[in-house]
Amino acid sequence: MIKIAVAEDDLQYANQLKQYMAQFEKDFGQKLDVTYYVDGADLVKDYQNQYEVLLLDIEMPKMDGMTTARHIREVDAEVMILFITNMAQYAIHGYEVDAMDYILKPIQYFPFSKRLERALGRLKKQEKRYLIIPVKGGTKKIEIHDIFYVESQRHNITVHTKTEAFTFPATMREMEEKLLEYHFFRCNKGYLVSLNHVDSIVDGCAVVNGAHLLISRGRKNEFMEALAEFMGEVSL
Repeated sequence: MIKIAVAEDDLQYANQLKQYMAQFEKDFGQKLDVTYYVDGADLVKDYQNQYEVLLLDIEMPKMDGMTTARHIREVDAEVMILFITNMAQYAIHGYEVDAMDYILKPIQYFPFSKRLERALGRLKKQEKRYLIIPVKGGTKKIEIHDIFYVESQRHNITVHTKTEAFTFPATMREMEEKLLEYHFFRCNKGYLVSLNHVDSIVDGCAVVNGAHLLISRGRKNEFMEALAEFMGEVSL
């Protein structure tokens, strides 16, 4: 599911975009999770790197789309930005905030759908996926490829990257459900390992970024099979 935010102060256009989003889901078989804001200031206030695509009206009363985009870019360099405007000359300044495209008012479904399709296509090509975790004062987005392993300790989870570790309340089952499709596998009850970062197997342990993580007897066969299958896919 693609998470999208729309900042549009004109109720008529906001309702039109809702209709177009629903039609896009039917036409392209793509689930969209869309949040609507009536002003850029509201989007910036709530922003926690949770969206993949932003549709920003250029002209809004409190905070215009360009100013909104500048604030967003200070904390999120990855999100796709499309401007909505009735004057194309405003949109040409989008390069300043690395905007991908613009949609002209009055909004027509065909150009809208083509621009959104292009944005989603670019997202797929980037092939970056993120895990959003709670941190003090908000949330943090970690690229899944940068996660080496996940450790369970009582009622907390610690996500280990190459240089940092982040601890927060969660269960191993929750983490396993989120990461299983990205080639993570349990080597024992307390560790969920990225197969992509297993350097070697030594003395019954998976060596990951220098850490020796014990492979339990009950999980050894399944873990080694999963690792062999993954290595076979990588070498193809």
